[in-house]
Amino acid sequence: MDFSRSAVAEDYLRRLSEFMNQEVMPAEAQYKQQLNGGADWRQWRQPAIMEQLKARARELGLWNLFLPGMHGAGLSNAEYATLAEYMGRSIIAPEVFNCNAPDTGNMEVLEKYGSPEQQAQWLAPLLAGEIRSAFCMTEPDVASSDATNMQATAIVEGDEVVLNGRKWWSSGIGHPNCKVLIFMGLTDPTAERHCQHSMVLVPLDTPGVRIERMLPVFGAFDEPFGHGEVSFTNVRLPLSAFIGGPGRGFEIAQGRLGPGRIHHCMRAIGAAEYALELLCARSLVRTAFGKPLAKLGGNADVIANARIGIEQARLLTLKAAWMMDTVGVKQAMSEISQIKVVAPNMAQQVIDAAMQIHGGAGLSEDFPLTALYAYVRVLRIADGPDEVHRGLIAKLELKKHLAKIEAGIKTTQGDQA
Repeated sequence: MDFSRSAVAEDYLRRLSEFMNQEVMPAEAQYKQQLNGGADWRQWRQPAIMEQLKARARELGLWNLFLPGMHGAGLSNAEYATLAEYMGRSIIAPEVFNCNAPDTGNMEVLEKYGSPEQQAQWLAPLLAGEIRSAFCMTEPDVASSDATNMQATAIVEGDEVVLNGRKWWSSGIGHPNCKVLIFMGLTDPTAERHCQHSMVLVPLDTPGVRIERMLPVFGAFDEPFGHGEVSFTNVRLPLSAFIGGPGRGFEIAQGRLGPGRIHHCMRAIGAAEYALELLCARSLVRTAFGKPLAKLGGNADVIANARIGIEQARLLTLKAAWMMDTVGVKQAMSEISQIKVVAPNMAQQVIDAAMQIHGGAGLSEDFPLTALYAYVRVLRIADGPDEVHRGLIAKLELKKHLAKIEAGIKTTQGDQA
């Protein structure tokens, strides 16, 4: 197990960090100023500074870094992980490099499962950063942590597929450049449990698709992306809109979520690293009761524990990425779930500590801490809540030990015979 970076990955990280420090992070204030504000997504506009930064990233060859194949930088999951970590220092960075969710997952799906026609119509403009997309899976009326609860339907009628249902927390659907979404729905309730659902490509302007509202996260609407509640009423599309064909929804979902969890977790680690930097800087220059904050109370322990937590989470995430690269997603399922629990929880604690050291300032928009905190707190629910991942980890762990016990019983019985 070797986590040393290749010369290519080292070069990418050097160029990306320089661009981030010199151009992206200094532009965050301007980006915020160019947002319209408010809950009405129809009034949202793409900040001009973002398009300028995207053009600059493409010029520097820092584009689609998440994709390992011909459309991306050719990096492994482990190599890209360090780049994703650095992107985590800025809320706006992933879009700058065309590496933001849910577009990354949607592009991975289209690259792996999309037909040539689907790739030409939707993958190409997504890769170019010309359009944005959304992913519609979570539903308001059922516990969506169990995807088999899904009530929305994608029913075949003749030469069409008809969609009905309601989705929410459809991230990215409020973006003015969002043109297409991936809808997951029930197609055949009589099929095997994990072959009942399908994924369908839906142009956002298809009749019957209606954005009902944007959902605030801690009072913020995450402009210009948003998290929408969307209704689908007798939405009719040709059968060619199926991704990979009917009944492959779960298969596609599992392939989609593995790399995405690596990306999210490494960005969370980057957010924690940046928060710890801010914490240390603040604790060294601010004094109270005649001492720097760093030397008051248990703050030294807070700093030490933050460093320990970051290093542990990083190593576990790199291990998961390495396993995906060497033995595949299926063999890395436990490790992927482990990092999905560990990284956001660790980052939440570190950012919370940084907010505490900053006092009232830490709760304001003068510092990025509240935005980073909201991001990592959401991650404890998005892409599967902590409880689901812990359940999977335990299931896989017990399965290993049960196999040992059964093997031992068979050996004993064989000896007795």
